[in-house]
Amino acid sequence: MHTTKRLWGLGLIAILVAACSATGGATPGSPSVASEPPVSAPPASVVPSASAEAGICTAAEMPTFTPGTFTIGTDNPAFPPYFEAVDAPTDPWELGDPTTGNGFESAFAYALADELGFAREAVTWIVVPFANSFAPGDKQFDVDINQVSFTPERAQNVDMSDGYYFVNQSVVAKGGTPAAEASTLTALKELRLGAQVGTTSFATITDVIQPTADPSVYDTNDAAIAALEADQIDAIVVDLPTAFFITAAQMDNGVIVGQIEQAEDADAEYFSVVLPKDSPLTECVNGAIAALQSDGRLDAITKEWLSDKANAPVLQP
Repeated sequence: MHTTKRLWGLGLIAILVAACSATGGATPGSPSVASEPPVSAPPASVVPSASAEAGICTAAEMPTFTPGTFTIGTDNPAFPPYFEAVDAPTDPWELGDPTTGNGFESAFAYALADELGFAREAVTWIVVPFANSFAPGDKQFDVDINQVSFTPERAQNVDMSDGYYFVNQSVVAKGGTPAAEASTLTALKELRLGAQVGTTSFATITDVIQPTADPSVYDTNDAAIAALEADQIDAIVVDLPTAFFITAAQMDNGVIVGQIEQAEDADAEYFSVVLPKDSPLTECVNGAIAALQSDGRLDAITKEWLSDKANAPVLQP
């Protein structure tokens, strides 16, 4: 993505996301550590769990990757509306800055840390490529928060928390093209479609849309967008909030064709916090999510950052 396009996009995304400047810094390639205290409701009690009964669901006792620090992974660039776009992100972040506490997942992450007893200065962010977060192997984070939808296959390799956001997939095309006029899933079958590798967006193409042509797979959403703008494909599939950002700030002529509602007999798709396999923190995280839900903090965060990114035409069968 060209620098000029990103700078142009930042002006538009201010319409979608409240602007706030970032502070602090880190050496390139090193974790970013936030420096300002969070603003949130008083911590609620963690619901009972095996970990809670063992007495580890407090910051003082929690066996984190680095003692006394809550290490959170996410991908880079960090895209709005999940992480707020800023003019000068903290190194090494691009576009969005997780350390600001602004943007849906940044705000959720700090609320989660706060509920677990970690002050904001004890939170460290590290870069973890999306597919690496749920791949087999050792992890260097306590949690990863990066729009990772729960699937049984992913849960074989890592622990995945209860849901913190329920989401529909959507289709983005170039305005004025036949793809932009599609109003049904049947019409999508004839299109050349693409999505990021390892995502539920790609699975939506193969399992729900089932196009006649093999879909294209890309390492990143940026690569998929570039292919769309180059007319190598007709449309891409992404989650709905991401579609709003793409069409507002990353494409000159992008349109949301529509969203794909989940089948009534299907389990609802939701984002999970990712943890290392058999992490002792998993039940603590689930308890914290439950507390954020029960006292309304999670709902307030969702409304603040995603309420204007939840509506788009529903693609009929």
